[in-house]
Amino acid sequence: MSSLALRHRNRGAYSSPFSGVGVQFFPLGVLPDQSWLVLHEVGYLVANAHWNFPNVLSPFWRLYYNSAPGHKIVFAHGEFPLTPEHLVLIPDHKLFHCVGHRPVPHCWITFSVSQHLDLGQPIPILLQPTRVELDLLRQLASCFTGIGAGDSVSIMHTALALLHLVVIRPEIRWQPSMVPAGLMRAIRKMETDYPQPLHLNDLARVAGMCASRFARLFKSWRGVGPRHFLRQVRVRQAANLLVNTELSLDEIAEATGFPNRYYMSRVFKSIIGESPAKFRQTHTRPPQ
Repeated sequence: MSSLALRHRNRGAYSSPFSGVGVQFFPLGVLPDQSWLVLHEVGYLVANAHWNFPNVLSPFWRLYYNSAPGHKIVFAHGEFPLTPEHLVLIPDHKLFHCVGHRPVPHCWITFSVSQHLDLGQPIPILLQPTRVELDLLRQLASCFTGIGAGDSVSIMHTALALLHLVVIRPEIRWQPSMVPAGLMRAIRKMETDYPQPLHLNDLARVAGMCASRFARLFKSWRGVGPRHFLRQVRVRQAANLLVNTELSLDEIAEATGFPNRYYMSRVFKSIIGESPAKFRQTHTRPPQ
């Protein structure tokens, strides 16, 4: 596949964990078992020269490893190169940009985890890979026979083996217990029913608790209140529609739960840093 064809095929992973160039496993919404983990997609590109995806804000985790320098991720608080010296973990609902023009080997895993990080955990999580982890990364790369193609069973088990080692690294500080089931129900409702009016009392009822307790518990686990989290979900979906459809701003506002385009624009700019119109102009790819 040519570099240009790869660029058009690789749609990135924004609201969906499936990029178009990886091996797909379980979709969002599948509940983790006692291992904490749900595997979404695993990918390996021998020479990924077009890794430019701005304003990424997704409801799933990512693991990145590049065996040569040349790419970086950019957060509001700094830039972090992807190099052989580090595995890079990015939790869900963290805004960042992918930047890379050089053709370098690039490995990624998208996944969900039922445990939540300690609020003081530095982001992104940079881990010096162990010998065993490097062996698994090499084994994972060898399972691929092409772009998004390979021995899916071997890819799945090798990726899970790597994740099982990574999530128990002592450098990662987890909150002490599993996310309460009621809180997970409310989060899933916001992720799926975001076009509908969702008030605090409605979400508290889904969680099975009073509104004040729900709001306190939600912020203690997610680091933001339920209202801000819902705005993040709606903005993420709006960004996807801006880039991948020709819907008007009024139609996108209605489809994503905003009362009107003007309110959507204010919220969108406060989270993404640019207006919806500017975002569409900057990030929509030309037709193939």
